[in-house]
Amino acid sequence: MSGSRVEIKQLRKSYDHGGRQIEVLRGIDLMIGAGEMVAVVGSSGAGKSTLLHVLGTLDQPSSGAVFFDDREVTRMSAAALADFRNHTIGFVFQFHHLLPEFTALENCAMPALIAGMSRDQANANAKRLLSRVGLGDRLTHRPGELSGGEQQRVALARALVMGPRVLLADEPTGNLDTHTGEEMHQLVVELNREEGMTLVVVTHNPDFAARLPRRVRMIDGVIVDETGGHA
Repeated sequence: MSGSRVEIKQLRKSYDHGGRQIEVLRGIDLMIGAGEMVAVVGSSGAGKSTLLHVLGTLDQPSSGAVFFDDREVTRMSAAALADFRNHTIGFVFQFHHLLPEFTALENCAMPALIAGMSRDQANANAKRLLSRVGLGDRLTHRPGELSGGEQQRVALARALVMGPRVLLADEPTGNLDTHTGEEMHQLVVELNREEGMTLVVVTHNPDFAARLPRRVRMIDGVIVDETGGHA
């Protein structure tokens, strides 16, 4: 597996609020190299999560373009986008969004099954990843039987089960205690290096951001500075 190069050109996103246009992203330009690890930082309301959602094709920009390896995803149909997203992008959010009635193995394998992978192959992929994140002995446990950190590890394994070229994480440790969050930070970075995907993380945590080679800071919908360099 290898990561995708991602390019954002003059990205804008506005919302209508009571007849007034609220501009959340105001002309973002950003190039992320294949396999690069990037932290997006900034205060609440800076537009970080909106940027991640547009980058992940969960939301459409008002104008501008997003490219994955020279393929403009902002021009794709809804059906094509859904297929592209399932095969190319993995997501980890602050809240794990696991289905409570399913086991860790079933939750992890679900994206692969939805994509049409055989049950044997989907389960094999899920078992490998759950073992890698330290949950090889918790495969049959449901979310309610797992700690918060374990649930988030299942969510991370699930995000990787399709072998995505890009992993997007929105405050992945924001709901965890300091020690568990630190373990998760280390795991995300290790998995990126092992699996080779491009990693973009939105975080308020300065320690997590400092672990990544490149940090991009946003204020009021624009990128104001960055540290580190391209991979």
